[in-house]
Amino acid sequence: MLALQVLGVTLIELPKDALKRMPMPEKLDDAVRAARRITDHEGKRRQLQYVGRVMRSLTDEETAAIRTALDSYRGVNRAETAKLHWIERTREKLLADDAALTDFIRQHPGVDPQEGRTLIRNARKEREQAKPPRYFRELFQWIKTAAGVEDEEDESLIEGEDGDEGVEFPEREDDDGYKA
Repeated sequence: MLALQVLGVTLIELPKDALKRMPMPEKLDDAVRAARRITDHEGKRRQLQYVGRVMRSLTDEETAAIRTALDSYRGVNRAETAKLHWIERTREKLLADDAALTDFIRQHPGVDPQEGRTLIRNARKEREQAKPPRYFRELFQWIKTAAGVEDEEDESLIEGEDGDEGVEFPEREDDDGYKA
């Protein structure tokens, strides 16, 4: 009983976009939305109890579907948060050490090294001069794009879409008449 009430509280605390994606019956959806609007302490407490009562009236399949949707939402959030933390750590490494750029370029060969050097240099100047962090943010986006391009390339290779399969290149002759 308490577990269902805790699940109801979790639903109430979700952001609007996540709440829209939850597979809830209409009665539970109405109760959760009403609880989100109530600001009075006692009224909110009573509404939370009502949400718990509505949760107890759900079938096991409906409850399991809600739990599964919540778990997947939390997993997506964790993965996205971990990626953002990685980008921030990478940015700090790049700003702290010049050798980190070489390693980054080696790991992500599709990036423009000159653009990276320029962004790093400008972000360091901004820090020294206590200016607004324009290039600091641009460096973040540059790293994010580099990591995103890598991920997309990896997925396309897994799916077998490397673009060269089944393509035949015509033979050409150079100036001396040799076929290349």
